[in-house]
Amino acid sequence: MRIRCGIAPLAILFAFAMQAAPPLTTIEDVLYKADGSRFSGVAFIEWKSFQAADFSSIATQRVTVTILDGAIRVRLVPTTNASAGAYYSVRYSSDGRVLFDEIWAVPPSASSLKLRDVRVLSGSGGGVVPPPAIGEVQEADVVGLLDDLAARPLMGPGYAPSRAAYISETGALEAVSGSLSDCVRVDGTAGPCDVTTTPGPEFVDGEAPAGLIDGSNAVFTLASAPSPAASLQLYRNGVLQKLGLDYTLAGNAITFATASAPQVDDVLLSSYRLAGISGLSGGGAGLPQVLCSSTGTSTTSTSLASLGSCTVPAGVLRAGDRVEIRFSYSHEGASRGFTYEVRWGNTAIVSRGAAAGDAYVAGHANAGVHSGGAQWDLESWGTSLALAAGIGNASDSLSSPLVIGFLGKLASSTSETITLRNFTVVRYLAVSNP
Repeated sequence: MRIRCGIAPLAILFAFAMQAAPPLTTIEDVLYKADGSRFSGVAFIEWKSFQAADFSSIATQRVTVTILDGAIRVRLVPTTNASAGAYYSVRYSSDGRVLFDEIWAVPPSASSLKLRDVRVLSGSGGGVVPPPAIGEVQEADVVGLLDDLAARPLMGPGYAPSRAAYISETGALEAVSGSLSDCVRVDGTAGPCDVTTTPGPEFVDGEAPAGLIDGSNAVFTLASAPSPAASLQLYRNGVLQKLGLDYTLAGNAITFATASAPQVDDVLLSSYRLAGISGLSGGGAGLPQVLCSSTGTSTTSTSLASLGSCTVPAGVLRAGDRVEIRFSYSHEGASRGFTYEVRWGNTAIVSRGAAAGDAYVAGHANAGVHSGGAQWDLESWGTSLALAAGIGNASDSLSSPLVIGFLGKLASSTSETITLRNFTVVRYLAVSNP
């Protein structure tokens, strides 16, 4: 009976000891900044799983300690007598920024310790000793890492910086090889750009159909035939016209209904698609090419003076091209008349006299290039100057540079001026669409 009574109390005491919390060491100190003021912020204390001296298992965790007016106080399980590799990693933060970090090795102590008692320092340099080495972390051990890596493209063996990239058949990023002037295809190959071997749909935007806008003419032509025909978007003064109701389309010819015929001063603009076409050199098939677009100068001269010009290099224009010319002048004054003139090479396609009250004049011309020169048609008008149209043929050679000139003069000596406000020359390239 005595033996049984002696064993029972020991077992009970052992059970209570096993259930008791591990011993703690108190770290309590006042933290200052280098300027003598007290530090305020937080300390993030982290640790990996370890076994305390009393065999308690301490799980991986972290704790946040508020540091107010320099005062820091925290109670932690000692690590110097714990399992190998146990330590605390401490990061100090203030105003949302991590300012510094350090390593703590906490010894067992019945009394409070200062920060200097737990900071791990090197023997002579005074720097913080790096944390003990830990075992290799597997990718699968990091939550979500494998999914994130799977969502990112891989760098293939042919990857190189400063090159165009494509995705190979294995899903890896590879660099495209070729010359700087090459075109890159969707399969990642590169080679000389050649639109004749890769025909495809093209687009025309903002084209003004050719034709006389006088209130009675109902037939206008486009530079190319829309394909499909339903792709044509025809606007009259910004209002979309309806195919079959306001106009009909046959090839590139637009015929307005009698009630919808464009009136004087109306503005027509069109946009449409083209079928895959070939035979083009130097640019996208059927797309307008702006040769010149700029402002001009002013003059007070009573002799025709050049206010702006557009020089088309020799051999650029060829049979089948269409050139659209737009111009606008302003008259600064109201007591003198003036003359404005537009020339295609040596051919004056418009030369009109405006009255003193004409503050503005404008016009547009189309030149259809053929083997013997260019046939042109033109409309011009002013503030009070009536709309006038003209048509003719210019035989200027296209094998030499062609100068499209814009001129002006005052009727008599004065301080008034005539100014070329803007001129634009657009080329519609010849294409074949068999």
